[in-house]
Amino acid sequence: MSRHLNSLPESRALTAVSADGTLIHAEAYGPEGAPAVVLSHGWTCSIAFWAEQIRSLAADHRVIAYDQRGHGRSPAPASGGYSTTALADDLEAVLAATLGPGERAVLAGHSMGGMTIMAAAGRPGFRQHAAAVLLCSTGPSRLTAEATVVPLRPGGLRSRLTAAVLGAKAPLGPVNAVSKRILKYATMGPGSAPERVEACARIVHACPRGARYGWSQVLAGLDLEAGLRELRVPAAVLVGTADRLTPAVHSRAMAQALPHCTGLVELAGMGHMTPVEAPEAVTAQIRELTLTYLGVKENEEAGA
Repeated sequence: MSRHLNSLPESRALTAVSADGTLIHAEAYGPEGAPAVVLSHGWTCSIAFWAEQIRSLAADHRVIAYDQRGHGRSPAPASGGYSTTALADDLEAVLAATLGPGERAVLAGHSMGGMTIMAAAGRPGFRQHAAAVLLCSTGPSRLTAEATVVPLRPGGLRSRLTAAVLGAKAPLGPVNAVSKRILKYATMGPGSAPERVEACARIVHACPRGARYGWSQVLAGLDLEAGLRELRVPAAVLVGTADRLTPAVHSRAMAQALPHCTGLVELAGMGHMTPVEAPEAVTAQIRELTLTYLGVKENEEAGA
């Protein structure tokens, strides 16, 4: 794996128990008592996807990252365990297991991680702990209709083919030149550095086939428009202009619909994997939210 995604600071492993009994693996980085950031990764990814953000933020934040069910070190759920309700349950469980009563954090979600935040927006546990959020390369609905992975005009045929491609049960196979070209076309910008494509490919190919398929079925029928409107905490939106999976049309609509949108950032030439493709820009957005909504600047001045 590329060094930048393989070198993480020391962590403390944690386990959260979700509403249906599924165990959710989490890692906490950085100093205890520091302002908290919670990172929720996307479909077919894992904690390692956030490595650049973890390495940067853990110097002065307590960074909590977790593996979505069926990904990384979180086991696959029992039958019927893939749903937007499960996403919200898991996030609530992680927040309860890692944050103190009333402790607030900035939450950042990439792709399905952003959908997790929307799914949990009305939950008491979310409202207790969320100070602000970053919705990164994500969308609330119409994912197969808006995706441009299949190079056809918008319409029913493109939507059906997109659903078939993303929902394929076939194994992804080894990481090689061909598979990396496919992954880069579908998920990353044309100028992505080879080592970043390699890193993303190894993470995605490590996702178990059952989880990849199970979540693909949820995403194909996703409708979190109501959750988006319930997201009343300050929310920043970020997207790459070359994103084929969740094109900028989603982010622009979300920025309009959110009750308290703090801004929309469009990264020129970046694809869907923005935390890996443009790590500094994503980290800067998270830091801006912690400075504004967790009082990091004031805390630093008080301790000076």
